[in-house]
Amino acid sequence: MNDALRRALAESRLRETDVASALGVDPKTVQRWLAGRVPHPRHRWAVADLLRQHERDLWPDPDDLGGQLYREIKASYPHRSAVPRAAWQQLFAGAEHEIGILAYAALFLAEDVELMRLIAERAHAGVSVRVLIGDPGSSRLIERGAEEGIGTAVAARVRNALALFRPFLESEGVEGRQHDTALYNSIFRADDQMLINTQIHGIAAAYAPVLQLHRVDHGGMFDTYAASFERIWNVAQPIAA
Repeated sequence: MNDALRRALAESRLRETDVASALGVDPKTVQRWLAGRVPHPRHRWAVADLLRQHERDLWPDPDDLGGQLYREIKASYPHRSAVPRAAWQQLFAGAEHEIGILAYAALFLAEDVELMRLIAERAHAGVSVRVLIGDPGSSRLIERGAEEGIGTAVAARVRNALALFRPFLESEGVEGRQHDTALYNSIFRADDQMLINTQIHGIAAAYAPVLQLHRVDHGGMFDTYAASFERIWNVAQPIAA
């Protein structure tokens, strides 16, 4: 509980909704600050200015974020196969608004009949599903194959994945695009939950670490990855026939 912040609000005769409106955040975010969560620096400065208080009077040790940046990380795994199958199921099954998939191939997902059926069911229930797969003719895939020492195998995996994804991509509520970007992370998102498969030079994605994130506050790690997805989606092209 942040009693100093609560007192400052009362002395300024401001409500939680007033602070939320002034800073452009959700009132629930302000409630979390009052409950003890430490805001990101830009929000701390803005609140202090708004209440005409010194930042350290509201947050005695503002540099100690109390794990604020880390609370977005629910779990971490040394490689993709270490992610429990239940984590993938819970990720997609819990989607109520949107599912986003960004990868070069995501062949492991395309080959999983049960997971694909689960995602299709969420699309049928009205969830917006967007899939971003690499362009098999892209020079980026040639470079990635050379880095991993497997030649054209990356492009071959993408073609296999596209063949498996195609019936799914023709479903109502599902949209697919091809991208030609240097992929630094594969992203698997469902609303405010996300699995990030990092990309490491010379190592296949299957052997690279995975982070499990959930959105805690606006402007955090989750939103950074979500914005990356949107940038790639906006420049990607519809999947060719």
